[in-house]
Amino acid sequence: MTLTWTQLRDLKCGELEGAADGWGRASNRADAGRDRIETQMLNGLRSTQHGEAASAAVGRLRQLSSNLQYVYTECGLLRTTLNSMAHELRTQQRALRDALDDAESLKLTVHVDGSVTYPAAGEALIDGRPLPGGTASADAAPGLLSPSGLVAPNPNAAKAQDIADRVAKAVRTAAEIDWRYARILRRLKAEEGLKVSDAAWTDAAGDAAAVRGAARGYLKDGIPLDASPAERKAWWAALTDEQREEYLAVYPDQIGNLDGIPALVRDAANRDNLQLLMGKLEGRDDAKSETQLAGLREIDRQLREGRQPPMFLLGIGDEGNGRAIVSFGNPDASRNVSAYVPGLNTSLDEEFAKGDLKRAWDTAKGAAKYDHSSAAIVWLGYDAPQTPDGLASLSVMGDERAEEGGKAFNGFMSGLVETNESRDPHLTAIGHSYGSRTVGAATQRDGGIPGVDDIILVGSPGVGVDRAEDLGVGKEHVFVGAAENDVVTKLPSKQQSAVGAAGLIVGGSRIAYAAGDIADQGDDDLWFGKDPASRAFGARRFHVSDGPPLISVDGASLGAHSRYFDPKRDAVSADSIALITAGRSDEIKMEEPR
Repeated sequence: MTLTWTQLRDLKCGELEGAADGWGRASNRADAGRDRIETQMLNGLRSTQHGEAASAAVGRLRQLSSNLQYVYTECGLLRTTLNSMAHELRTQQRALRDALDDAESLKLTVHVDGSVTYPAAGEALIDGRPLPGGTASADAAPGLLSPSGLVAPNPNAAKAQDIADRVAKAVRTAAEIDWRYARILRRLKAEEGLKVSDAAWTDAAGDAAAVRGAARGYLKDGIPLDASPAERKAWWAALTDEQREEYLAVYPDQIGNLDGIPALVRDAANRDNLQLLMGKLEGRDDAKSETQLAGLREIDRQLREGRQPPMFLLGIGDEGNGRAIVSFGNPDASRNVSAYVPGLNTSLDEEFAKGDLKRAWDTAKGAAKYDHSSAAIVWLGYDAPQTPDGLASLSVMGDERAEEGGKAFNGFMSGLVETNESRDPHLTAIGHSYGSRTVGAATQRDGGIPGVDDIILVGSPGVGVDRAEDLGVGKEHVFVGAAENDVVTKLPSKQQSAVGAAGLIVGGSRIAYAAGDIADQGDDDLWFGKDPASRAFGARRFHVSDGPPLISVDGASLGAHSRYFDPKRDAVSADSIALITAGRSDEIKMEEPR
């Protein structure tokens, strides 16, 4: 059926918006049901019931929660699709009405087919009689050219042609809008059955992408991507509840990763985006997608596990080597907040989801012993260097990744400062391995790391500066942990390495370096500057265990590099980190610098 201008004129966009409101209410009910399951029913079951029946009930509730999450997502997409369609059609209605109003004021007649009749006007050059009227249509331009140079055109002809063209354009654009949204609405349908499958989430990821593309002018252009965290916080606060719901439904990837948005909102957005990401990667068979999917599934498993302190997903994405920011404890409601930056070879995979998340979890639990108002974050918001094929070379450890990561880390920390409910929260930046170089880079940007009071460096190959006081928090607030057997804390300087690198390869380890000789004990220059554990650097060195030797009867091991956060394998180090992050650094056990 061909759309006419009278149909466009009489279209009731409010009915589309009314239907959108209905889908919005359905989406909100599904979200409320899911929230009740996750925060009340599951927590109650896990804490009071045990055994096979309880486990079966938990499994069914989790499935119901997943189903409701799917309903929430799809209904939210339907709402935004209808609202976006109404928004675009209303724009064309206004263009049409403006053209009709102009026709009426000029006493021109617009016909059903869109042609415009204009009256006689002007006068002929020879006899002075009025020039005859005529009809203009969008596919022709009659009356604009005179049959000879002796006759001027009717002055109404051009006006009528403009009206005809504007009417035709509005109708043509509206028809394209209708066709485009009809395709999207046809695909927004769910599979039959009581279980939402992986394939359904893959389809939902495609649905979300289609709606995002269609709603670009309606929603996305309003997201303040280039604004400061403070400006983003103000933007979010100024939105209506309905606008927030639509942004969360259609752009969970944008809202969930936007520094300055409150933690509870980011967590809700990222939990939805996590499902869409897993659905998106389910449909791929390349190695990177499979690796990231395993990491996402493990994060999803932990989110559903009901850990304490509770988990907040503050960032998730598949760009580069993957992104994941997880907090144990609400960082907005905590007085003490730490953010740990992992290092070399870290990427979004199952090992990160198990190992690096556990480090933050251990830190959160340790800090909570000293101050219950504590949260600990693991921040994988950058592409850490990766060693090719498991063989490490110092050449991969340049400064570029640290500089890029430092900029992103500062943006994240600035967002924490804006959203934290305390007037003056105690913030700690923690860098492990190459992550310490990233933290060091962050301190050298204008203003240093926003809000940070203390800095912890563990397993560091150097931070890019030669003195603790250059990190911007005062040298008495820079803390260093360096295990005696941690080879990474003794990497040779670039000059040493260039002269005598022999090649040290430790196979099967997450962090393997072809480091050449270990730095001279008498030389405190490391790969990225002074050894942070050295007397010359001037930081406060806390006690850690020596860790297993690099070479033993059991073979080669880099185990000493990965124990700093573990309360079972290095209780003193883990406790020192907890004390510092809880604001009680005066109680840590100190060690002499190198």
